[in-house]
Amino acid sequence: MPQRVLITAGAGGIGLVIARTFAAEGAKVHIADIDAQAVETALADNPGFTASVGDVSSAADVDAMMADVQSHLGGLDVLVSNAGIAGPTAPVEEYDPKAWAAVVNVNLNGSFEVVRKAVPLLKANDRGSIVVMSSLAGRFGYPNRIGYSTTKWGLVGFTKTLSLELGPHNITVNSIHPGGVKGPRLDKVFEGRAEVSGRTVEEERESALANQAIKEFTGPEDIAALAVFLTSPAARTISGQQFSIDGDSKAAQ
Repeated sequence: MPQRVLITAGAGGIGLVIARTFAAEGAKVHIADIDAQAVETALADNPGFTASVGDVSSAADVDAMMADVQSHLGGLDVLVSNAGIAGPTAPVEEYDPKAWAAVVNVNLNGSFEVVRKAVPLLKANDRGSIVVMSSLAGRFGYPNRIGYSTTKWGLVGFTKTLSLELGPHNITVNSIHPGGVKGPRLDKVFEGRAEVSGRTVEEERESALANQAIKEFTGPEDIAALAVFLTSPAARTISGQQFSIDGDSKAAQ
């Protein structure tokens, strides 16, 4: 029987690559995303997907999402809790409290709301898996990114607690901690740093790689492959763990 997989923020970026990778392995995939246009495009490009449009921090939207999952998939085996926002870059004394609340609301409250509603579906099976997307910022302090780093650290405790609570129901729970991920988003980060520092984009890129043992940024397909492995039969006794995929970075930059 194919796995039934829900991926939040699954209509673009890493989430979409994860969705496509699960589908290539034969899974039935349901994506959820706040961006209706991105969902429409993802469905057009991936006819086997089903989808919901909604905000993970909205209880009503998550209720509708789970109803869609039950309707389209007939149950749930795997949840990839991938939705999150970065928030601003600013020193703590200048950090907008409204921005702080927004980051906490999506990254922590949204993760809680989705997991809370997904667990009854997962418990209905003999086994299930949850993958929580944290970050390199969930391993190190991250100057001027207090909201993002705090929530990504919070997801580590979230994962560990869920693992202990859900283990008796044969549900594994692990977190993935990507570092710099290849793609347009990372390119824009280096462009922004170059504008501030006066250095070239390539110099900023080299500076970031100097922080890593492996001198290469992670591909989204590698993150997807890790998610697929952690929810596979080969990983049934792996739970409550934090998986870094960052070239052995020494700090968050």
